[in-house]
Parts: sequence; structure tokens; C-alpha cells
Amino acid sequence: MAKGRGDFADILLKKKLLSPDQLSEAESAASSGGLKLQDAIVKLQYLSANEVMSAMAEHFGMKFVDLKEVQIAKAIIELVPESVARENLVLPLQLEDNTLELITADPTNYDTIQKLQFILNKEIRPVLAVQEQIQEAINQNYGQSETESVDSMLVEFTDTAIEFTQTESVSAMASADDSDAPVVRLVNLIISEAISQRASDIHVEPFADRVRIRYRIDGVLVERDSAPRRLLAPLLSRLKIMGQIDISEKRRPQDGRIKMTVQGKHFDLRVSLLPSVHGQSAVMRILDRGNIQVNIRDLGFADDDYMKFQQIIKRPNGIFLVTGPTGSGKTTTLYSALNELNRPDRKIITAEDPVEYYLPGINQVEVKHGIGLDFARIIRAMLRQAPNIILVGEIRDKETAEIAVQASLTGHLVFSTLHTNDAPSAVTRLADIGVPPFLIASSVIAIMAQRLVRVNCIKCKEPYQPQAAELRAAGINQEQLAKATFMKGRGCNHCRQTGYRGRHGLFEMLKMSSTIRELTFAQAPTQDIRRKARSTGMRTLLDDGILKALKGSTTLEEVLSTCHAEVLVAHE
Repeated sequence: MAKGRGDFADILLKKKLLSPDQLSEAESAASSGGLKLQDAIVKLQYLSANEVMSAMAEHFGMKFVDLKEVQIAKAIIELVPESVARENLVLPLQLEDNTLELITADPTNYDTIQKLQFILNKEIRPVLAVQEQIQEAINQNYGQSETESVDSMLVEFTDTAIEFTQTESVSAMASADDSDAPVVRLVNLIISEAISQRASDIHVEPFADRVRIRYRIDGVLVERDSAPRRLLAPLLSRLKIMGQIDISEKRRPQDGRIKMTVQGKHFDLRVSLLPSVHGQSAVMRILDRGNIQVNIRDLGFADDDYMKFQQIIKRPNGIFLVTGPTGSGKTTTLYSALNELNRPDRKIITAEDPVEYYLPGINQVEVKHGIGLDFARIIRAMLRQAPNIILVGEIRDKETAEIAVQASLTGHLVFSTLHTNDAPSAVTRLADIGVPPFLIASSVIAIMAQRLVRVNCIKCKEPYQPQAAELRAAGINQEQLAKATFMKGRGCNHCRQTGYRGRHGLFEMLKMSSTIRELTFAQAPTQDIRRKARSTGMRTLLDDGILKALKGSTTLEEVLSTCHAEVLVAHE
């Protein structure tokens, strides 16, 4: 046998994992292809990357780890900034006294080890792992799948001492449409990171000394690292150019729309700009067309409510109202109903302000107040188009309400939304707007109030016992307690350590019965209507939430924080 090479290949030969012929073939492949020997062995599929790296670790007297079998604690990850980990392709493993075990793929990179020893102010013991696994683990532990992160981009900007002047920033950086311009890259990264984290909104807010960037994920705002204040002008100008908004206007509120494709999926972003004390504040609402094609079954209905909902939307005429505050999922519920009803034999027209999602096969009309095209005018014109189903974005005034009622009485099924706290108070609200009670009683077929609660993460949820105060506030009795399976998320990478991932609806379904019609006609107070509806089988939002918490799909804490307004009246 030829004289030993004096490196990891000798170990592979000695363990008979590699034959001399295979080694010489790998060597020639490495020299002709400009590869490292270890990469050539893996590329030729003689050995796995783990086997090669393990032999290298043995040769250099280092520890080898298979990252697929290792879970690194969050506290350890925080010892190394994301930008350092990505730039040097390293990851901390564990800390003993003042010695940090640092995972790397290159055992001979002593310069990097010395540099990191200085940066992190710790003794460093290198540990070997496969390069692809390190890259994957960095993405997983720092929650970022792009090759470059917003963090490292912001660090790059903060470290760069170049000051942009106002004119340079707007003209040079914003108009640079090539994706290499730093601000263009940063904006694209912010948007794609927000999408990968399932955010519904991106908030860019200027303050005296920084620009705060926040994402709303599952209804909760999460702060990202702040950008330097000097980035505000180029950042906003870039957004305006993408949304075809006038970049010279800074004193008035502005709106626009950005169309983007991220990872092969189409997204619409509604951009809203508002002048604030420290400059324009921007909010981008991320509209994912895939989100709106939700199956009614997936909205979170209990079985009986699901049957009621299906019956209501199949009715030939009448008004179906969905109520709740902004961001409670009313649009998603109504769009999922329209999707179900969208057949070639039905004509569906919508009047919206603005049109959020584009639905194929449905005629959508956008309100334009500037030319007097408001809800009432659109509905009047709609009725001449002989539709079967009408969606009115929102009932805000007497005129819109009355035309919607007339449309329902002339054989159309009308869907609309109202801003009220619960279902019974929608009846009173219509009367307050000015709709005569006899018209409300004869046209409304059902009212549904809804809220959104976060759902326990399926990867880390585990049984837990709610606090006594929560059980008391929810009015849970011993019988319910005996059958309950309370669950709560512990917090993991899948749910970004929150314990929750995704949201479901809580529903309060009020079907208009003959007794409730009589109460409506008699202008009875909301409390009487609510009491009657509950005695005939209506579950309140709180009741529905408690039912979901008892089954373990969400927590009591989450339900009570969403339905606290109803706690006082729910058990009267």
C-alpha cells in the first residue's frame, strides 16, 4: 500500500470505508473539478457527508456532531449574533465555564476561530458538522430561510459610515430598480421575511432616532431590529415606487398596492402611508390569495354552527350579517361563503371599499368616493344586473342599509358586515341607523358575531391546569372540569416560542326565529333579545371560546383576553 497521506483519508482507508481506488478517483475528481477532497468523496457518493466529516473530526482530534439529532438551547443561540453566525457559517453548541463549543465545517480555519474568540470574548473549542446541516440549523434557529437576513442587512447599514443626503437617497437608491441596490434588497428581504413568518401586516414607524419595523403575526405585533433613522427616506421612496405612489408628496395620507411573487406564490400588499411627527409611517397589509380560499370547515365552526351556516348561505333571499371589530376575520368568513356559492349558474356581485382579494368568477366593484361611487349607488346599479347574491362590504349609513334591505326583499341573498360587539346588538344598531324595525324583522335571516383566537401549536402543546381565577371568570363548573382536556403550547421553533400557531374563529350565531322577530318588531332592548336567543340555543362568543378551550385547541387565557367585553353579560 502506498505511503499514508497523513490526513483524514488514512482513517477512511484504515476503517475500510473507502478503497484506495476510490480514493485516487476522488483525488483526480477533486483536482479536475477544483473541489476539496472531502466534497469530491461525497459527490461521487462513496460516503455520506456525515461519515467524511466524522473522519475529519477524528483526524483533527475534534468532536463531531450530527445536527439532525441535536437541539440547541435558545439561550446558547443568543450568545452569537445572527450576522456573525451567517457570515462565518458557525453555530454555538454549548457553554462550559467560559469555553464555548462552536460548530464549524472547516477545521483548518484558525483565523476565523481567533477572530470569533475576540468578538465573543470567550475561549472557543471548535466542533465539526456538515456544512449543509449548519446552514439549515442557522435558518431554523434564527427563524430565517433567506440566504441573507434582515438582521445582517441592518447591521451592514449600521456599520456603513456613509451618510445619504436626502436628494441622493431618494433619487439614487429608490429609483435603482436593480436588485443589487442595498435598499431594494432590504425592502425585498423585509417583505419576504414577513411572508415566511406568516405576518398579516408590516409596520414601518419613524421615531426621532430610529425606524421601528414590526410584523403582526397571528394578531400580535412582533418587533424586528430597528433600522438607522437615515434609512427612512430611501425605504419609503422604494415602497412608493413599488406601489406607484407619488414620491414627492409627504404631507398627505397616501395609498397604493404592490404586487409581488415570493417563493412562487403571488401576494398583493396594500400600502398605507400616514404623515407623523417624525416622517411618514407606512403599513403594508399582506394579502395572500391562498388564504382566502379557505374551506368553511377550516374556519373553526362547532358542528351545530357549521350546519346552521351552511343552511343560511343556501337560502334564496334575505340578509346575513357578520359583525365584529376590524381584524376579526369577517372578510375571510364571507369570502369563504362566496367561494362555496361560486357556481356557473349563479351571478355574484360585490361592492367593497377597497377590494382586498380578487376572486375569479365574481364581479367585484370598488367604492370610489372621489367620483360619488359609494355603496348605495353601486347597490342600485347592481340590482339592474340581475344578480343572485350580493356582498356589501359594510353597512355604514341609513341609505346603504335600506337599499340592502330592499334588495333582500326582492329576492336577493345579501351578505354584509357591521361593527358591533355581539350578534344581538346588531339588531339595535340597524334600528339606530334608521332602518324601520318591521323591515329588520322581515329581511334579516341571521346575524353572526365573530372573533379570532390563537390556536395551540401542534408541535409543542401539552396538558396544563388553568388558574383558579380564569376558571371562575369563565364560569366553568365541576362537571365541565371533569371532562376537560386543557392544553397549552410550551413554545418551540415551529411557533417562534409563543406556544400558538395560526388562528381560529369564535362564533356567535343568532338565527332569526319568530320570537326574536317579534322582539325586534317591538324594539325590545338588546339584553332581552340576547336572553331570548340564549334560551333558544344561541352560544355566545365566550361560550364558544370556552368549548374550544375545554377541547384543548386554545387556552382559557387567550379566550378570556379576546372575549372579556362579554364576560359581564354572558352569564346574566
